[in-house]
Amino acid sequence: MYVLIGGAGLVGLSLAQRLIELGHTVAVIDIDPTACRYAREQVGVMAFEGSAVNTEVLLEAGIRKADSVAAVLRHDALNLALVTLAKHYGVPHILTRMRHRDFAEPLRLVGANHIVSTVELAVSTMVNAIEYPQVESMMHFEQGQIEVLKLSIPEHCNVSGKSVAEVAQDSRFPRGSLIIGYQAHPHEDLKIPNGSTILEPGSTVLIVTKPGSLHQVIDFVEGC
Repeated sequence: MYVLIGGAGLVGLSLAQRLIELGHTVAVIDIDPTACRYAREQVGVMAFEGSAVNTEVLLEAGIRKADSVAAVLRHDALNLALVTLAKHYGVPHILTRMRHRDFAEPLRLVGANHIVSTVELAVSTMVNAIEYPQVESMMHFEQGQIEVLKLSIPEHCNVSGKSVAEVAQDSRFPRGSLIIGYQAHPHEDLKIPNGSTILEPGSTVLIVTKPGSLHQVIDFVEGC
């Protein structure tokens, strides 16, 4: 997959590094020559010096053949312009960073498939860490309508030693919630469990649920 990233700041270069590790072909565009040089020499990606909202630079960088464009420029207005141009050139998958909520609807209207609000993401992560310190990680999907949380199985808790099927059939386990991942030990791979999978003490589970059921899920899993 060919991914074109507008912006070679911390987010842009970190994204490029991760994509390179996953085997994708990546190019970045930035007006800062130092950032471009760092991208080439240290990250190992193609780097085009110039404005990411300049059509000549975009064409030189191969926007017509890009499978994805990520707009992570310093200002929302610039990201809006890049999303618009990417849509114009027929890029099938466009994602963008957003700082201010006022840009959410304009970004959607011009063609952004995914909008990542950096402020909301940071605040949400901190709130979750304060409210649910026992949760190792939490992800939000469909504008917060679905939550996926990662929980450890303590000794002598409700689910310790039970199968996934037994947990699902327990009336105290919130309806609509589902165990979708199981990791027996930290150094083992995460697996998709089946009904007979036994939840051992010290293992980790991934559970999908609705926001209103978070407390119930945590209380049930950790309860004795």
